Amino acid sequence: MTDIAPFAPTVLATVTDRIATVEARTISIPLSKPLAFSTRYVAQREFTLVRVRTADGVEGTGYCYCGNRAGRLVTEFVRDLLGTHVIGANPTAVDTIWAAMYRDGILLARRGAGLRAISAVDVALWDLLGKSLGLPLHRLLGGPKPDRVPCYASGGYYWQGVDPVQYAYDECKGYVDAGYKAVKIKVGGLPISEEMPRVRAARKAIGAEVPLMMDANNAWPDATSAVTAIRALEEVNPFWIEEPLMPDDVDGLATIRQKVRVPIATGEMEGTRWGFKTLLERRAVDMLQPDSTVLGGITEFRKVAGLAAAFDVPLYPHWMHHIHTSIVASIPNAVMVEYFPDLSVLNLGNVLRNPIKASDGTLPLPQEPGTGVIFDEKALDQFAVDGWQ
Repeated sequence: MTDIAPFAPTVLATVTDRIATVEARTISIPLSKPLAFSTRYVAQREFTLVRVRTADGVEGTGYCYCGNRAGRLVTEFVRDLLGTHVIGANPTAVDTIWAAMYRDGILLARRGAGLRAISAVDVALWDLLGKSLGLPLHRLLGGPKPDRVPCYASGGYYWQGVDPVQYAYDECKGYVDAGYKAVKIKVGGLPISEEMPRVRAARKAIGAEVPLMMDANNAWPDATSAVTAIRALEEVNPFWIEEPLMPDDVDGLATIRQKVRVPIATGEMEGTRWGFKTLLERRAVDMLQPDSTVLGGITEFRKVAGLAAAFDVPLYPHWMHHIHTSIVASIPNAVMVEYFPDLSVLNLGNVLRNPIKASDGTLPLPQEPGTGVIFDEKALDQFAVDGWQ
């Protein structure tokens, strides 16, 4: 069967209805067991959800992660600032709507909460567009490349009341026994003398050939401290060191990259094509980790992907595998999906009707029209901070 080209005019001619309503709400889902990493302690996760609907009743839903409190601030951006640019628009006008939202939000939404709100609206628009056309997201984006995409098991948090060395060994061994071909753990939460037995245990558990990613979550205060720690961690051959510094310290990242053998990865908190352009031009990264629910949505993710391709930099999207599976399947320089096997970490699955699950280190492509993310309204009500409005 011949694939339908994305945005083919003969298909778009059928999408003529206008967007009639935009609504948003906040949910807060407690973690079943609080977790820690190098810079934060998390007991619950808050999300903003966005719902757009056309006059004839076709509906699209988007979302973003807001952090562990104050998620309603992101929701208010949708209600008070962004919705006016969506109502009355044609669902196909994703780039035009994005530009209008970003321009109007230039004082408040260039980064942070406002840009996450733009991201949630944009994801909802792509969901609506896919449903209007009867196509899953990976088809809209020009894919798929395969029927399934590779994923790595992301975990290795610091849990209270456990032996960190034994826990790291048992957890990582469980991942490889389950078929994962790559594993990620947290680092930077302990002094390096205490961290080394833990990372050695992780390496022993997965073997010499399995990639071992390491996520520092902005642990070190400066490039000098980071270089010292990373040179010690080189002993266990990390596949990458993720977020060694605060995300705005681009010069520091570039310095680290020049002085260590381990590849440097970052990007999960970066926003827009312009933010990623700076990282690339300063040669500060080896891998990028864009997040479509943070950087400005799927519309902006496509631009970041094209920019990274011009620098021959691969993409490993940051969590939210429910969306990023489709993106990795359709964008040539996107390599692998980050996947959290444990709902104690990414607990969005608690409010989904159809969470996708990994098997033998791969994830299946959602086949439903749109993003394929379907929320359970009763579950949303259970964790609601506010209602749809």
